[in-house]
Amino acid sequence: MPELPEVETTCNGIRPYVEAQHITKFTIRNGRLRWPVEPHLVNTLSNTLIQSVTRRGKYILLNTAKGVLMIHLGMSGNLRILPASTEHIKHDHIDIVLSNQRVLRLNDPRRFGSVLWHPVEQGEIENHKLLCKLAPEPLSMEFNEAYLYQKIQSKRVAIKKLIMNNQIIVGAGNIYANEALFKIGIHPLTLGKDLSKFECQQLVIQIKKILEASIKQGGTTLKDFLKPDGKPGYFEQALNVYGRHEQPCTQCGTSIAKIVIDQRASFFCPNCQPLK
Repeated sequence: MPELPEVETTCNGIRPYVEAQHITKFTIRNGRLRWPVEPHLVNTLSNTLIQSVTRRGKYILLNTAKGVLMIHLGMSGNLRILPASTEHIKHDHIDIVLSNQRVLRLNDPRRFGSVLWHPVEQGEIENHKLLCKLAPEPLSMEFNEAYLYQKIQSKRVAIKKLIMNNQIIVGAGNIYANEALFKIGIHPLTLGKDLSKFECQQLVIQIKKILEASIKQGGTTLKDFLKPDGKPGYFEQALNVYGRHEQPCTQCGTSIAKIVIDQRASFFCPNCQPLK
């Protein structure tokens, strides 16, 4: 699944081509995504100006005077900016043709993504049912050591699971949770209540550093993810533990171990990350 850096990379990639452009045509080839794409959007969005491109969690938000188009890439989706005349290929489900003769195209083989409409009559987008309960963004000032310590200090839950909970921190993601815990030497099964304030401070610092580095380098190269210009991301080469089961630790040479926590693969070094 594309994670926060991939989604942020997508926003950065499409923004120069999409902002201040009118939608000249909205095409639904296959509206059977995670939730059905509303057919009325073909007419509703015609000649609508896209004012800005923003992000909340893993939702890409195309903001207009009429409302907000919310796009989620799901498990395997990607958005591409292409010449409007480009022939569609398999799994190209949605086209947003723009006044600059470009098309913003959603390709989603597994169809777990979504394209949802939030009309202005329903109020601020932050009140949408899918967004209103989301925790602070990991790169925001609100996500700090005091906040994290307060949220986890009484939790008898694995720290890996806690930092992937969207009601504690939104968008840290599996890859980056693994990497941040490795950087501070914390075993992923360590209970939240067992982390000190100092460890919370270090975890916040590393989550921010790793996400910022990944965004800067273009997002992690995953088999299903492409940047809007068609090129893969470049962060995979910098991963220390994720996907490196039984390979030597980059710090001590010990074989990287793999366990499953909350149905997600977790990678760690048994020597550098001993369980408390």
